[in-house]
Amino acid sequence: MPRILIVEDEEIIRSAVRKLLQHAGYDVADAGSVEEAEQQHEPDEFDLIISDLRLPGAPGTELINRAPNTPVLIMTSYASLRSAVDSMKMGAVEYIAKPFDHDEMLAAVENILARKQQTEVDPETGPTPATADKASSDPASIMFGQCDAMQKVFTLIRKVAPTETTVLIQGESGTGKELAARALHLMSPRALKPLISVNCAAIPESLIESELFGHEKGSFTGAVSARTGLIEAADGGSLFLDEIGELPPEAQARLLRVLQEGEIRKVGSTQSRQVNVRMIAATHRNLKAMTRTGEFREDLYYRLNVMQVRIPPLRERHGDILGLAQRFLTRQGEKMSKPHLNLSPEAMRALERHRWPGNVRELENAIERATILCDTDLITPSLLDLEYEGGDEYIPQTLVEGNNEQVRAREPESSNDLSLEDYFQHFVLENQDKMSETELAQKLGISRKSLWERRQRLGIPRKKASGN
Repeated sequence: MPRILIVEDEEIIRSAVRKLLQHAGYDVADAGSVEEAEQQHEPDEFDLIISDLRLPGAPGTELINRAPNTPVLIMTSYASLRSAVDSMKMGAVEYIAKPFDHDEMLAAVENILARKQQTEVDPETGPTPATADKASSDPASIMFGQCDAMQKVFTLIRKVAPTETTVLIQGESGTGKELAARALHLMSPRALKPLISVNCAAIPESLIESELFGHEKGSFTGAVSARTGLIEAADGGSLFLDEIGELPPEAQARLLRVLQEGEIRKVGSTQSRQVNVRMIAATHRNLKAMTRTGEFREDLYYRLNVMQVRIPPLRERHGDILGLAQRFLTRQGEKMSKPHLNLSPEAMRALERHRWPGNVRELENAIERATILCDTDLITPSLLDLEYEGGDEYIPQTLVEGNNEQVRAREPESSNDLSLEDYFQHFVLENQDKMSETELAQKLGISRKSLWERRQRLGIPRKKASGN
């Protein structure tokens, strides 16, 4: 049984990861800091160390030096993403961003342990460029899908993964595009190298070029030191660009050069350097249509769209809904010490009737909510709360009584005819030209992150800044 050491100072996170790995059959120990790990355990005797990057005392990367024979998986928040890249240059085998999906964590652990086992087979020749264990890297073990549509996706991934072909993954928000990218990477000859995942929509436009390509010291205000970009960090491995349709024009031009010439140039630098990166991109938007409106470069689109993998929405995977629900129910039941939970027949029918605009992510959230609220062992339709799609949208009184004359003039005659999601869509489209994202979010009474997620779900493009 593989032994894993968790080093994390936040008790809630440490406990959650420990329980997740124990349920998966691993022997798990934990500590709250590097110093505590050394006092209570022998870190180099474990098969894997999972450590937070920021810890009291020595940082998690210090374990790379103190346990040189043990692979280290670094956990980091997005705000520390560049530090995670630096940690991989120091020798961390992989990083995982918080908050992480449970399947993502288990897949990362299985992959690292499989790679470690391979390198131990022949100690005289050392590490080999062989791919990870096929059973743990196969898409069917990373993603769930028994319907014909998903089986076709798995077959396509198995065919495309061993090649160097650039892949464009298309699918609605919440369908599992990042899991498909992970499967493509783990089944490729690059599996022993890093997979760097970047959500293009989550990085401010002013920082996207610096994040992707790196920058030199003093190249802009706040650039107090040189930084390695995420593309360079993925050298030899794979780069997953999620929501690539959100890339600003300047970054699109730079990315095209990477695909055409295999070279990057840091912001503020006059020197270019070669990189060997396999590009995997994903989007929920119609990039072909965006090329006609000028929002997306046509030459970049054709460079990316060499091979396309379409992840079907959950409403097209009718045969998978109950299977996914049962998987999520088992997982949540174990997490919350409710191991005997079951879905009532009425709840099953409600799950099958629902259209799932938020796809697999929405289903997982519904099961988690029902598990928390359930006082018995039976999940009922009322606990799933699926009657009103978009019922979670909160339209504050300040919006209805706001200063916008258009909204005030239209509201009395249309409020009875519009759903809350319709209201949200109308408000964003009518006001995004004269309001920033922050102002829109404040008027709607939601966070900027929630605003972005609702844009994704409803397919409302973010207004591009013009002339700057």
